[in-house]
Amino acid sequence: MKYLHTMVRVTDLDASLDFYCDKLGLVEASRAENPGGRFTLVFLGAPGDEVAVRAGKAPMVELTYNWDPEPYDGGRNFGHLAYAVDDIYALCQRLKDRGVTINRPPRDGRMAFIRSPDNISIELLQAGSALPPAEPWSSMPNVGAW
Repeated sequence: MKYLHTMVRVTDLDASLDFYCDKLGLVEASRAENPGGRFTLVFLGAPGDEVAVRAGKAPMVELTYNWDPEPYDGGRNFGHLAYAVDDIYALCQRLKDRGVTINRPPRDGRMAFIRSPDNISIELLQAGSALPPAEPWSSMPNVGAW
């Protein structure tokens, strides 16, 4: 058995691609339009994993966009996506500079949480050992739910 992907329903495909790709840094591996079923599927992978993702050998996030609008409640009930990152402080700063709320700042140099436009929690984990605590993150409070 191997992990393949996580599916997340999104309400605005452009806003979601801006968040996951332009801000978070994931890369689009494939896209499928299904006019009969009235939905679009977009598969995303981590940078550097493009070849493995396209070959189905790396985990992906599947964004499912249903063309007929419907509300999706309970993003927190989904749980969260988790990504290891090379420099949690640099990524959190980049996200903050681009207007993303850091719900749980990386006070410990190890873990942070943000949310997608559809309220999906995303955990960011420092790859390897935690970075030494640093400001402004060390004293930054939590914001909202994560």
